[in-house]
Amino acid sequence: MLFDMDLERLREYRPEPQEPADFDAFWAKTLAETARYDVDARFVPYETGLATVDVLDVTFRGWDGQPVKAWLMLPKQRSGPLPAVVQYIGYNGGRGIPYAWLTWSALGYAHLVMDNRGQGGGGKHTADTPDIGPDGHGSSSPGFLTRGIEDPHRHYYRRLITDAVRAVDAAKAHDAVDAGRVAVLGGSQGGGLALAVAGLRDDVAAAVADVPFLCHYRRASQITDAGPYAEIARWLSGHRFRIEEAMETLSYFDGVNFAARANAPAWFSVGLMDRVCPSSTVFAAYHRYAGPAEIEVFPYNGHEGGAEYDLPRKLGALRGVFGA
Repeated sequence: MLFDMDLERLREYRPEPQEPADFDAFWAKTLAETARYDVDARFVPYETGLATVDVLDVTFRGWDGQPVKAWLMLPKQRSGPLPAVVQYIGYNGGRGIPYAWLTWSALGYAHLVMDNRGQGGGGKHTADTPDIGPDGHGSSSPGFLTRGIEDPHRHYYRRLITDAVRAVDAAKAHDAVDAGRVAVLGGSQGGGLALAVAGLRDDVAAAVADVPFLCHYRRASQITDAGPYAEIARWLSGHRFRIEEAMETLSYFDGVNFAARANAPAWFSVGLMDRVCPSSTVFAAYHRYAGPAEIEVFPYNGHEGGAEYDLPRKLGALRGVFGA
């Protein structure tokens, strides 16, 4: 059922963003610290028995130079550098097995699927990348939104978003990839990561953000009791006097703020019955997106949004951007 705003109000919804004054400096410093490490992308052939797709087991250096896993799928029949799609995965998922990710290589593109550090402890796809360091952990079940919520420098999403930025460099490092034609995409958490990368890099060709998570945290935590946003409300119910501190930390990782810095063409989607990522949080990011953007609305769908039925729209959009 509908529980958020109606579509007419959503099309006008432009909330005042919570944006820290040092947002740009914070991210410039974070990415500069990681840039000290070469991306060192390594591609190892992975035997799948597939007749039409080559699969490579990828390891690259993400946040703080730490190893991050990925898959790279390439059409076996290819000539010249290919347009590439870098895909980010939803909450508590990981890269899983390569057989789950064959669509984009079947369409003729290079396709890199980034693993989620420390996630994949109970989702559909498992992860192979631990979250290393004093604030990290191995594969884990949900609870990432409040890990390091006291300090943006220690927050989990500082590490994961940095990994996502570096995944584009990893894709570009392969000689089968046309470095000038790399798009980012994902759904839910993956959509939020795609927005972050589009806001932090000026060299992505396009961004596709389906039912994006990691947007407009304060409203999300107040209007839905579904996870993962419920983690914030649960933490604040115990830490009653730390609301503004927590929201200040989360504002460094808010897709609404990244969207304001993104210039690549973007395609959003939203389900008006989505209790996981409420529609107003998606529209808040969409309306603040600085580049050209379109949004597909699914009035009777929840967090699944358009699912596979929306693929032709996204394929058409990327063909227009890539010219292929």
